[in-house]
Formats: sequence, structure tokens, C-alpha cells
Amino acid sequence: MKARFCIIFLVAGLATVTMPAGTITGTVTAQGPPGTSAEAGGGSYGSLRYKFAERVDYSHLQDFVVYIDQTLASPEPLPLATVTQRSVSFEPHLLAVAVGTKVRWPNADTIFHNVFSLSEAKSFDLGLYAKDEPHVPELTFDKPGQIDVFCGIHSKMHCIILVVPSPYFAKVNVNQRYFIRNVPPGTCKLKAWQERLPSQVKSVSVSAQGETRVDFSLGLSGQPRY
Repeated sequence: MKARFCIIFLVAGLATVTMPAGTITGTVTAQGPPGTSAEAGGGSYGSLRYKFAERVDYSHLQDFVVYIDQTLASPEPLPLATVTQRSVSFEPHLLAVAVGTKVRWPNADTIFHNVFSLSEAKSFDLGLYAKDEPHVPELTFDKPGQIDVFCGIHSKMHCIILVVPSPYFAKVNVNQRYFIRNVPPGTCKLKAWQERLPSQVKSVSVSAQGETRVDFSLGLSGQPRY
């Protein structure tokens, strides 16, 4: 009886042991092509001729994602994610998920929508359905890649499912910072992504504890000309 008690005590003690893990953090900024700053072009864009010509403000771009671009198993079950159709748009516009994540597609509008994608990483068509459908469609995303999703009825509805190969990823916050926590120590490939800009990959050595800082600057300068 005493031996059995000791075994149970030992197993319980092992369950409380935590594996060493670090945090990857840093900033992500965007740079437009030369001559595209807000000051460029003088007052031309304020004239009637260019009144409706929308310009990209690279200093305020959002929806950056930083992730480990290697296949790593998740230490915990992957959470269920949701993209909602509301006010004739998808919320959120960008959803980053790890491979194997299931995504729900509820319709919160009082009109029909038709959610579909022709992307190589995941091609699907959920058909027409309205707000009060008894069964909300769900899809499991089992292949890495960028998946562009549209509505077959409303041309301006578009969102992106970015499926990354590991659960170690983060969206950049409004202060241009990101934090990827509980990362196993070792060397890995870290990738910064944004839908309008070329991605960037860096090799990173993650320490067993503490923070490893990695900054990115994504831009169009330096790209080859044809």
C-alpha cells in the first residue's frame, strides 16, 4: 500500500513540471515605395481631379501576422475560431489560425450570403444560408496557406484565412508590437506577413526563458523591376 502511494505522489509531482519556454517579441513596420508618403505629390491629391483616388497609408497598415514557419505540434487542443457575416462584410477581415483549426461561419445578417473560396490551400462553397439556419457551417483548415474567401452574392465581401503551420503566431497590435509566448527553445524560422506586402523571414534562436527580440520592416523598396 505504501509503494502504491509513492507512485501516485511521483506522477502527480511530474504533472506540475513545466517545460522551459521563451517569448519572441518585437515590432513590425511597413514602408511604401519611394515617393508615396503623405507629403509626396504636393497638393495634387486635394484637388477635384484626385478627390476619389484612395491612397495607401503604409504607416497605418494593420493585420500583420508573425509566426514560426515550421511544423510544430500544439501542446493544447486548438480553439474553435469564428468568422461572422455582419453588415455585408466578414468579421474579422483577417483570421490567423494554426493547421487543424475548425472555423464557424455564422450569418448575423437578415439577408442570405454564400461563402466560398477557390484558393489552392482550401477550396469550398458553403452555399446559400440565412441568419436563422439551425446548423452553422464549420470547416477544418488542414493545409497551410492564404485562403481568400468571398460571398457569391455581394462583390465587396472578402476576408482572409491565414493558415500557419504551428500554433506559435501572433497578430501585431495597434502599437506595432507582437508577442509569441511559450515558444520551445531552439532555432526556428520566423515569418512576418501582411496581405499587401512581401513577407520576410528571419532565423531566430529562442532562449529557454526570457524574451528574444526580432523586429521586421516590410516594404516594396528593393523589389526587382521588370
